[in-house]
Amino acid sequence: MTTESLFVIPSGVQTRWASPENFGAEKGAACAQDDGRKRSAWFRLPAGESRDLLHLKQVSGVVRRIWVTIDDRSPSMLRGLRLDLYWDGAAQPAVSAPLGDFFGFGLGRLTRLQSSLFTSPEGRSFTCYVPMPFRQGARIVVTNESGRDLGMLFFDVDCTLGDQHPPDVAYFHAHWRRENPTRVMRDYELLPRVVGRGRFLGVNVGVIANTQRYFRSWWGEGEVKIFLDGDTDHATLCGTGTEDYIGTGWTQGQYSDQYQGCHIADHDHFQYCFYRLHVPDPVWFHSDIRATIQQIGCWDPESLPKMHAAGEALQLGQDVVDLPARIADTPFGIYEREDDWSSCAWFYLDRPENGLPALAPVAERIAGLP
Repeated sequence: MTTESLFVIPSGVQTRWASPENFGAEKGAACAQDDGRKRSAWFRLPAGESRDLLHLKQVSGVVRRIWVTIDDRSPSMLRGLRLDLYWDGAAQPAVSAPLGDFFGFGLGRLTRLQSSLFTSPEGRSFTCYVPMPFRQGARIVVTNESGRDLGMLFFDVDCTLGDQHPPDVAYFHAHWRRENPTRVMRDYELLPRVVGRGRFLGVNVGVIANTQRYFRSWWGEGEVKIFLDGDTDHATLCGTGTEDYIGTGWTQGQYSDQYQGCHIADHDHFQYCFYRLHVPDPVWFHSDIRATIQQIGCWDPESLPKMHAAGEALQLGQDVVDLPARIADTPFGIYEREDDWSSCAWFYLDRPENGLPALAPVAERIAGLP
């Protein structure tokens, strides 16, 4: 947004808010069932039920902001609430993700977050500022798959109606996935292959490192690779390491910046949540895209003898590491790992459906969380 755009009034564009006080986001309909005083700021969502947060038909516009807070912020609820977003009456959702992960919080853990597109000022709410254009309608649905009733859900969906979109305006999408555990030498897919034209907007990632196998050795040496427009064996884009991808170096502590951060760095339990937003550095694709990250760690003088004593066989590429020789001669070195990884990737695409697999069942989403 430029400074000038703050005072340019677009012709024919109207502002609407959907909330529990006006589910339909209708003109002159807020608090219409009573005397206009505050009486319906939230709603209850029993286990197994769904509720539309927004449902607009035969109208163009842009979702500008989504804000949510809930009275149960447990890991099972953050992963058990499913958020689905549909554009232009499509049969399949463009977004299907656990509520917590969609707003940038992996592993069902909520904390303070301040980035350019997702925020939680005090770790008690969820806010998304990603603009989401639509041409013929929009629907946002929340479903409670947690297995227990949610007492209170507050929300605002702020949008404009009547925006006119040229052909090159794309639709917003998000895709969540998890591998527990990952597989040696098979890179984790942050975003499986998607066909079409668009922009990779970014990703948030959650990692639960396997300390039983690898003790307290560092897990984050894997490189991010992005395969663009027909890439097969070798990617066009490649980083230098996990913590490097999010702008830091030599492991990662807790921080939250505009476009990158590690907002959960639990060194005691070796659990980490981090994100990268490609806002000033766009990643465009014109026929297809696939984004991956390697599961590579770094041994150290303390962990390597423990792994050897436990009978762990480490790999360096296709080769098995000679642990006794490494203990004597090489105090640090990289090796292939298997850990618990999950992620939510955000992207724009030139169509309202993306062809990606459906969201995993809730049991897979919450397994092993506190």
